[in-house]
Amino acid sequence: MKDFVNLYGFLEPELQKEIVGIGVNKTFQPNESLIREGQFISSFPLVLKGLIRVSRTSDNGNELLLYYLKENEVCAMSLTCCMARQISDVNAVAEEETEVILIPVEMLDTWISKYPLWKQYVMQTFQFRFRELVDTLHAIAFMKLDERLVKYFVDRYRKSGSATYSGTHQMLALKLNSSREVISRLLKKLEKDGKIEVSRNFIDFSGLV
Repeated sequence: MKDFVNLYGFLEPELQKEIVGIGVNKTFQPNESLIREGQFISSFPLVLKGLIRVSRTSDNGNELLLYYLKENEVCAMSLTCCMARQISDVNAVAEEETEVILIPVEMLDTWISKYPLWKQYVMQTFQFRFRELVDTLHAIAFMKLDERLVKYFVDRYRKSGSATYSGTHQMLALKLNSSREVISRLLKKLEKDGKIEVSRNFIDFSGLV
């Protein structure tokens, strides 16, 4: 639990002991689901390392990216579902190998009442994610698709520290609620401008960051 202490050492010592005692360490592989839409959540993850994509899916299969989770973060949407004892309205998928500590949902309310630093951490998480969701809505409403594509890469870099993307153009199109043909055309333009390098199922976008 060395990584946990390094990342969550700001929490009360008593709470750290409780987390270590009841939390379950689990590693998820790339593209493995942690949380699925329509399912009840029995536990929520505290991220130790890796990257998690949190999104919603439309009826036609398109994906709306809400935000990413990295180390030292917890999913605000899953916390909301835990508090209301509702089914999940988001998907959470590992973008890369990701290690988390899974906490039983019933501990959320108990710890909020018992530990001020935990309550502060949860409230700050809500505030931060709310700002990210506002940014997402702004991008959808006011940004052109080419600008949203660049924003996607830049946001991904800020969270993961990696300036590469592994996946098909179709997968990227679903994330941006577009078509593969349109995304491929925009990628070709970015490559022509010298901002990215595209190969089969791989994009180096270091020129954008």
